Amino acid sequence: MSTYNRAELKYAKSVLPSLSIQEAQEKQFKLVDRMSRYFKGRQFLSMGDLGVSPAYKRPEQTYLVERVLADFFEAEDCALVRGAGTGAIRNILSMLLSPGDEMFIHTAPVYTTTKETLRILGIKTVQADYNHLEEVRMTIRSNQNPKVFYIQHARQQPTDHYQLAEVIKAVKEERPDLPIVVDDNYCALKTKGIGVELGADYSTFSGFKLLGPEGIAVIAGKKEAIERVHHYNYSGGGQVQGYEAMELLRMMTFAPVSLAIQNEQVEELCRRLNEGTVNGIRAAYMTNAQSKNVIVELEDPIAQRVISISDEHGAATHPVGAESKYEIIPMIYRVSGSFLEAQPELKEYGLRINPMKSGAGTIIGILEKVIPLAKEVQHR
Repeated sequence: MSTYNRAELKYAKSVLPSLSIQEAQEKQFKLVDRMSRYFKGRQFLSMGDLGVSPAYKRPEQTYLVERVLADFFEAEDCALVRGAGTGAIRNILSMLLSPGDEMFIHTAPVYTTTKETLRILGIKTVQADYNHLEEVRMTIRSNQNPKVFYIQHARQQPTDHYQLAEVIKAVKEERPDLPIVVDDNYCALKTKGIGVELGADYSTFSGFKLLGPEGIAVIAGKKEAIERVHHYNYSGGGQVQGYEAMELLRMMTFAPVSLAIQNEQVEELCRRLNEGTVNGIRAAYMTNAQSKNVIVELEDPIAQRVISISDEHGAATHPVGAESKYEIIPMIYRVSGSFLEAQPELKEYGLRINPMKSGAGTIIGILEKVIPLAKEVQHR
């Protein structure tokens, strides 16, 4: 069996199903339909209001955008908050848990900012391997103290293959009253549905990863806890202003189709690289290491030089916000930390490539130039 086939088999289950372009169009149409339900025409063509409106305790247009998104994601309520995806997670967990309370988490490396959230809030954890539903069920049965079941939609490690909907269903069958919080970063408007659409109680994600403004995030879910988020965020300076909410909503309109096209190019790039289009590549395979991307294994230990030289040939060599509005040109970057834990050799042999808004041909053209240049430097 070839190196490519072994790698592809190893990580095939870890790749999350993405929206097709047709499905992404339907998401766009649904979102615009909900806009027309809640906004008058003249309101939507306004840039957005400021301050704490007496009627809503936040800007009126922020309130309206929250109504649109709650309806779109089929949730009871929605809150726009500051602090990006991390801020959304901290906000909702602080409403559901007190210091010393326990929470179920997956047996895997915890995302760095989530780990810090657990420390700051004083949350204790009980682990279960979400890849094995029977272990999830048994862990819930034998641990009645945890007050939240927390799931990261994107993969935490290369070997993850759990299906979000199946985990949610198993949890609710064991403890219907246990709140489920899903971190939908990297997955909202890319996959078939987010946590709340699949039966979870709360979903959180960053709007910055959906072409929106910096630092603005979404919490969607049950009304009780989200109303408390609004209640405790009483400061005028803590509000998401109307113009920020409107920018988020406008840009989210374009996100599904743009991301579906990007997904097609990820698949196209992987296919062409494995057909031998570029010399010096041993294997290529798709993963959901945060965003969906292509992991390239090089024949020579020149990954760091390839990344450095790629900058001079029109590729970004570090992320901004994981598919933010600023990330247009392709990214050729180091392999993620979780992958390096599993395969340390990828530090010198591995590349993580995200087409962003480019076509597969652009990346192939860059690799055809930079891999030979990196080899030249190696042999000097």
